[in-house]
Amino acid sequence: MNIAINRERLAETFIRLCEISSPSGHERAVADHLKKLFADLGAASVEEDDSGAKTGSDSGNLIIRFSGNQPGRDGFFFSCHMDTVQPGEGVRVRRENDLFTSEGDTILGGDDKSGIAAIIETMRLLRETNASYPDVEILLTTCEEIGLLGAKFLDAGKVRGKYGYALDSSGIDRVIVGAPAANKFSIRITGASAHAGLQPEMGINAIAVAAKAISQIKLGRLDEESTANFGLIAGGVATNIVPERVVIDGEVRSHDPKKLQTYSDGIERIFHETVAAWPETMTENGPKRPTVAISVTTEYPAMRLAPEAPVVRRIQAAGQALGKNLQFIVAGGGSDANIFTGKGLPTAIVATGMDMVHTTHERLRLDDLVELTRLLFAIAIIDGDR
Repeated sequence: MNIAINRERLAETFIRLCEISSPSGHERAVADHLKKLFADLGAASVEEDDSGAKTGSDSGNLIIRFSGNQPGRDGFFFSCHMDTVQPGEGVRVRRENDLFTSEGDTILGGDDKSGIAAIIETMRLLRETNASYPDVEILLTTCEEIGLLGAKFLDAGKVRGKYGYALDSSGIDRVIVGAPAANKFSIRITGASAHAGLQPEMGINAIAVAAKAISQIKLGRLDEESTANFGLIAGGVATNIVPERVVIDGEVRSHDPKKLQTYSDGIERIFHETVAAWPETMTENGPKRPTVAISVTTEYPAMRLAPEAPVVRRIQAAGQALGKNLQFIVAGGGSDANIFTGKGLPTAIVATGMDMVHTTHERLRLDDLVELTRLLFAIAIIDGDR
């Protein structure tokens, strides 16, 4: 399949997108730019939802529809997120030959504007070549980087496509068909304050209680399908005061929902048992034991796509038509694809070529962006029913 990509136009599109600031919660400028751009490309409709009131963003998610010319064929969608991590204000793109980086003080923004740029070029090509393709929707979400919030509050009933592709992963020619579910923990331990030099025996050190519990919990790789981590801890007010409170935030991930529940229950049990076994202490307010409050929330559900699923078959056919050796893998991270799949919209994750994301050393090669665009064009025009 010979697909002529306008490399310079694609590069210009990518640079322009990166240089529109859109840190999480502040996607308005890039959303307005994209609404106009897709309308000018002939979109049948460009809709912004009301999710901003729930996510805290100054923009809603965008749902853009292009009418195809294959009556009776099920449509599909491409998806990206519009937000970036910080430092993402005032991005200036440096291009050396065909390698894109930032000037060095910010991230580049290839996560996820590489995917958006490829979608834009794909829709331009479909129009310019008069290609045959089914209805295509484009879902552009907000606040992905701070908890997949835009996807969580997107009304799946507004999406007409039966399945789709989230363009949001490092590497190239990789398709993620499995990703874990995750539970998020916030654990608050309350002890009793006291002067650490004068009356330490009248205090209950909340940090010590937390340390005792954490020392009994296995972290890191739990098994071939599961991981656990405590990543944030905050507590205390001064070095000479026994800390009364501490908050620990962490997570458990697993591809197996039963294991996720078992490991999550185990963490809760250890904290409760540790607090219950802590010796009673005579504090300024009388005898006391520490207490613990644990909040567990589902961060995102697991995503696992069967080899025979239409969403997988379509991209397999596209890769074969291009002579690509696509890698179909199971990964350890969550994305909008987890949320969409959980809403009944099976979604594969497609690598965009982004590299060293979430750092000021982020980079992207134009050759990879071209290859991504070739793949998206092939996905659009391939016979998805074969």
